[in-house]
Amino acid sequence: MCGIVGAVAQRDVAEILVDGLHRLEYRGYDSAGVAVLNDKHEMQIVRRVGKVKKLDDAIVEKPLLGGTGIAHTRWATHGEPSEANAHPHPSGQNAIKPLCTTALFPHRGGGAV
Repeated sequence: MCGIVGAVAQRDVAEILVDGLHRLEYRGYDSAGVAVLNDKHEMQIVRRVGKVKKLDDAIVEKPLLGGTGIAHTRWATHGEPSEANAHPHPSGQNAIKPLCTTALFPHRGGGAV
């Protein structure tokens, strides 16, 4: 299970993202991370093992500046809780890949979606 929140604004969004993660923390409490695109179009990523408070503290120490971002909590269903396994993961230049394990649910037609 996971919780994902995104934000686009004309101000720094890290605080918005972390506040959103606090609201979604019940969806994943093993690790959390934030990725923000700064005004130079550089991706800044901070990830921490544990509750969102640890991520919040890390961002207070090293602020993330930028108006576009995504944040993610993780409940470790595959792989151990670690900073390397925390999300979001970088994928190429200024791209991220939010990863979730999904289950197939039957739809009205009776088959898998």
